Amino acid sequence: MTIDQRDELESTLARVAADVGPSVVGLGRGWERGSGVVISRHRVLTCAHSLRGDETTVLFADGRHERTSVAAVDGDLDLAVLSVPTGDLVAPEWGPAASGRAIGAPVVAAANPGGRGLRVTLGHVSSAGQSFRGPRGRRIAGGIEHTAPLPRGSSGAPLLDPDGRLLGINALRREGGLILAVPAAAVRERVEALARGDAPRTPRLGVAVAPARAARRLRRAVGLSERDGVLVRAVEDDGPAARAGIRAGDLIVAAGDGAIVDVDGLYAVLDAFDPEHAASALRLTIVRGDDEREVEVPLGAPGAERSV
Repeated sequence: MTIDQRDELESTLARVAADVGPSVVGLGRGWERGSGVVISRHRVLTCAHSLRGDETTVLFADGRHERTSVAAVDGDLDLAVLSVPTGDLVAPEWGPAASGRAIGAPVVAAANPGGRGLRVTLGHVSSAGQSFRGPRGRRIAGGIEHTAPLPRGSSGAPLLDPDGRLLGINALRREGGLILAVPAAAVRERVEALARGDAPRTPRLGVAVAPARAARRLRRAVGLSERDGVLVRAVEDDGPAARAGIRAGDLIVAAGDGAIVDVDGLYAVLDAFDPEHAASALRLTIVRGDDEREVEVPLGAPGAERSV
């Protein structure tokens, strides 16, 4: 690296730290909590898994701390928006839709882990268009994998381009120190809806599930014939699935007239379902032991749960 190149890198990091650093916040107190970024007046974006309950403490770069509430959560995308007085802090601009997609593109990560002070690091995109699963098992497409190192407690921190524009929200740490970010451009509309306090309205069964391979392995272990489908590991008390009589150990093999072979197929059916019709129910075919039966799950009923 030449002296000119080194000076350019130092200049880039210093500029981003000065321009965006004040809008990067810490969440909670102490070690291994979280980070976030101001996205609009009185709104902070972070990862949903960084939160503990409906309230948290937001710590600002100037030493101010505010107890704040959660405006809205999208657990499928692992994103949450907090409602907190942000003063005159300016949110970073959203990066262009194509940003962060080119391998080798330079990126800057900024974090304030648990309010322990601003960290700003430089890296590059190591893989674009990565797919990974969020906390609820839903696949998140278009993830940006990068090499900018961050300490623990940086989940929810922004990933930026060298001009300080928002490319993504850092969510997961992979082997070798690589980090995956939820792509900002791909989820911008959802984030803006969360900032308005609009929670996603995807209907939800109220079950925990296992992948098809786990279902085949379990059925084989107990001497049952193998079937493709989604294995129900647990059922939420008084959720839609429980009201329909679904139990842990049931295998969901069809929804409506279509076969279900994996959890992504089940999510696709739920995404296409309209929960606004109060009398609506989703017909599922389940296998319990060797017995196959159909059940009607009341997803449109008042008080129905959201997401899987």
